[in-house]
Amino acid sequence: MRNIYKNIIVCFSLMALFVSCEEELDLSNPTALSIEELLQTDNGFQLLSNGVLDAYQKVPANEFLLIELRSDNVRANTENGNYPAINAYNVDPNNGDVATYYSNNMSTIKHANTIIENRFLAPESQQYTVGEAYFMRALCHFNLVRAYQNVPYVDKVLDINTEEARDFPQLPESEVYERIIDDFKTSIAYLDGVEQNRYRPSKGAAISLAAKAYLSQPNPNYSEAELLLASIVENSGAYNYNLLFTERSNASQFEFNADPTDASVDLLTDAEYYANLVIDYGHVFGNSISGGFSDGVLDGSWSNNSAYEINNEIIFSIAYELVSSDNYTTSDSGLDDQVETDSESHSFAMTLQGPSNGVNIASLDFLEVMNPELQPVRFYASIDALSYNPTLETNDTFNAKFPTDGEIGDNDWIVLRYADVLLLYAESILGNNDSTTDPRAVEAFNKVRARAGLEEVANLTKQALLDERRVEFVYENQRLYDLIRFGQADNVLTEFSNENSLFYAPGKKYLPFPQREIDNLPNFYNQNSGY
Repeated sequence: MRNIYKNIIVCFSLMALFVSCEEELDLSNPTALSIEELLQTDNGFQLLSNGVLDAYQKVPANEFLLIELRSDNVRANTENGNYPAINAYNVDPNNGDVATYYSNNMSTIKHANTIIENRFLAPESQQYTVGEAYFMRALCHFNLVRAYQNVPYVDKVLDINTEEARDFPQLPESEVYERIIDDFKTSIAYLDGVEQNRYRPSKGAAISLAAKAYLSQPNPNYSEAELLLASIVENSGAYNYNLLFTERSNASQFEFNADPTDASVDLLTDAEYYANLVIDYGHVFGNSISGGFSDGVLDGSWSNNSAYEINNEIIFSIAYELVSSDNYTTSDSGLDDQVETDSESHSFAMTLQGPSNGVNIASLDFLEVMNPELQPVRFYASIDALSYNPTLETNDTFNAKFPTDGEIGDNDWIVLRYADVLLLYAESILGNNDSTTDPRAVEAFNKVRARAGLEEVANLTKQALLDERRVEFVYENQRLYDLIRFGQADNVLTEFSNENSLFYAPGKKYLPFPQREIDNLPNFYNQNSGY
């Protein structure tokens, strides 16, 4: 029996292969079981799967700095550390965030591989954990290939006493995507019939992300993506997926507006209806708004409300809470409670405290399309209206999507939501065409627009779809990858760079491969072009 576990008792990430090791579950609890003991317990695989989710909590911590901050949505003040350098496309291969993001994803992959290598030992009641492990391994490699382009695909637990890392060279981007899609498809089989928990991988999430991978690979496979996404959109009721959306007939009225033809009738104004939709949009992120309604807009402030965080628009999210939870084991678990969630934020830079570091400031270019006139709904749920003053060229307008308090914030991090699925579905139908009138694509697109209080379109263009994704997913680390996927990164970012005296060059749409990894295996890994 001991030989079965020889290669999993000491578990290292690819980076840590040469520098350090860590407890399998990242538990500070000194009474935590070893892996060998866990696999002999009734719920050992469940605990290991909880450890995978725990490890992933660290991944979004600096993702904003490396992804959204390198898009045309946001900018950094010139006074704060290395953030302006990242924003200016002057990312150094020795940058700590570059290395940490890579190693955090690899650490999660290591945890997932522990389960996959021992999957034949999993009891029937815990087979779903194997599906979760394949899902998380695919998700982390999806993060890595989009960020660094050519990366290894690590599908086993590495032994520190060997040079096994040399068996995992950087692969061509297309091959990495093939393996990502295979892993997502394998997870679908394991997760079929498993009760949905939006804090855990699910069949619906695996199908959707496999489709997104098909669309993201160098040669997109639109037909396969369309089939997968159609299975979600056409059966959204069975999955309990839908947009948070209030029909006008069900909207709340905030003040009395007399009908000109009958003073006793209270009319619902457009402004009041938009306010309903603002509240809906805020609830997607688990936020509620205080205060009231005056001068045609909501005048309160946003705060996190955990009661709204699990909703039908969320397909998969990572929970960050300040209280005990039954969702997963974490590194903050104490002696008496192995299911206590991390008291940390998914990204300090994106919270209410982020402005102190000057890193979640909306770019002037973005404020041209994200303003109260063009975006009467998304603006008030995405942007801090109190800091908005477009008449000042140096205006610092901040993010309002994650209104928690710094490093102990408890907004969840949404990996995938149904609005994304609808727009990806429209994208897959659009394919290589510049426009389409296909009713399926147009309907999916218009559903997202309706929740934003915008008029329907009859003809969907690729540019309109890209523009819609920009305002729908701002601060959700999607813009850079959207530009790359649509083949617009070089054009858009070069123009943005020139207008703002930055240093974008085509190779810099990807991060440098971490120098630490190159140094660990000299003459093995290649640095990305542009660095």
